[in-house]
Amino acid sequence: MAASDHGLPVRFGVSTLERWLHKARREKRDPVGVLRRKIRTDVGAQESLTLAVREALRAQYAGHMSWSVALHHMNLRALAEQRPELGCVPSYSTIRRFLKAQGLFKRRRLSARRTAGVERAEARLMQREVRSYEAEHVGALWHFDAHHCSLKVMTPRGGWVQPVLFGVIDDRSRLLCHLQWYLDAENMRDVAHGLMQALLRRGLPRAVLSDNGSAMCAAEITEAFARLSILHDTTLSFSPYMNGKIETLWTAVEGQLLAMLESVADLDLEFLNEATQAWLSSAITAPSTVKQARHRSPAGRRARMCCGRAGRRGAALDLRAHRAAHPTAQRRHRGHRCAPLRSAERVRHLDRVLVRYARWDLSQVHLVDEHSGQVSARLYPLDKAANANGIRRPLEPVATRGAAGSGASRRARDRIAPLLENLMAKQRATGLPPRIYPKLHDPIMNMKEKTP
Repeated sequence: MAASDHGLPVRFGVSTLERWLHKARREKRDPVGVLRRKIRTDVGAQESLTLAVREALRAQYAGHMSWSVALHHMNLRALAEQRPELGCVPSYSTIRRFLKAQGLFKRRRLSARRTAGVERAEARLMQREVRSYEAEHVGALWHFDAHHCSLKVMTPRGGWVQPVLFGVIDDRSRLLCHLQWYLDAENMRDVAHGLMQALLRRGLPRAVLSDNGSAMCAAEITEAFARLSILHDTTLSFSPYMNGKIETLWTAVEGQLLAMLESVADLDLEFLNEATQAWLSSAITAPSTVKQARHRSPAGRRARMCCGRAGRRGAALDLRAHRAAHPTAQRRHRGHRCAPLRSAERVRHLDRVLVRYARWDLSQVHLVDEHSGQVSARLYPLDKAANANGIRRPLEPVATRGAAGSGASRRARDRIAPLLENLMAKQRATGLPPRIYPKLHDPIMNMKEKTP
């Protein structure tokens, strides 16, 4: 008596045992392997699925990957009624086994919109595998993103607003570099404000990663990263899993921080930021998705980042770094400049100048050299009320700035043109008089004119 695969007792006849014994004796190389169960010759063949049905099922899956197996089966039966050449449609279990064997699983659509970006993202997921990654050292990569709060705060005007949380974390150590709530929706001004605080607290990273939002990819943000020598990478379109480390942070914020504030009746932005900073000091790292050894844990890396010099700390970090350079045309009216900003006089001859400013702060506008990128001068807005007094300062020459009154310039103005001077010299060298009849001097006529 022996036990079957299911653990139940089973009996074998004497003739079966004799057949197995003779079969094992005849096999010299592997007497035990010859007694194993044979593999069916039609395993995985699914002969009930004809070639036409397979092609129709693959085409149906390519157009509707989000359908369930039951929905595929029902639509395949309806298609067979319209196309008799498909023949008999097999059962649901056969369809399920075929889709599973071919790796045609149900896939959720990335977006309801059928745009080119969605199609590329879905094709990439079909053709490329998704793997987890981690930066090699602390400060090599930062993640920053924004999250809409599930709670509402009361504004000074007496309204209720859903605040937005801006966060920055380090990829290697999961250190929370900065967290802060803002009343407005995601905008470039709040992103620049939060990024600057993270840079002042933790130094300069090598690279940063964000999504493709308009606030994250604004010119003020990207050009600031370029001036600070920080590589700015963005996630692929419709691929939020690439920035999954900071997405995990929002789960901790909702499950821990906001859960402790759900009973506060008059929650305002100031109190929410104060509570967030207190929670940040205790939960200074984002939850890790991978269990690691103790000496390689995010806590140990965080200690090295907080105690050592992790990242490149700027010696003179400019708080006005988040400014974009815009080519601006100096509009002219009847030959005179008519620009919204009072430009430097030495560049009044240029049709276009490169100015650097932040769109939310026009009080700091600077003229930038288009070749070197250095600030040349500060520009001020036109004061039309002050210009109404009629007082105007003289313009300096563009080419000879500061040397308009020199002796060389005066001598150049007193002399005739070189071409005319050469022509007159040639005329005099011939010895001939000019080809004109000069008016004769008549002293009598002059005396008559002088007589009263």
